Amino acid sequence: MKTRVSERGQITIPKAIRERLGIRPGQVLEVREQDGTVVAYKAATIDPLEAVTGIIETDCGTDDLIETIRGGRILS
Repeated sequence: MKTRVSERGQITIPKAIRERLGIRPGQVLEVREQDGTVVAYKAATIDPLEAVTGIIETDCGTDDLIETIRGGRILS
C-alpha cells in the first residue's frame, strides 16, 4: 500500500492496516529510522515506572524503608 506525505509531513495510515493492528484515533505511535526505513511502533500504554510502583509490600512508612535501604537501621 502507498500513502503520500503532505506538505506538513503528515501521512495517512491505510484503513486496512489500522484495523489489522488495532490503531485507533488518538493512539500514540513511536516513529524511528531503521536502516534507512521509517518504522512506526504502537507506543507502550503503561509507563514503565507506573508498572512497578507499589510492588514492595511493607508495614513501615516510606521514611523508615528508605533509611533501611541506605543501611541506617533494620526493620522488624
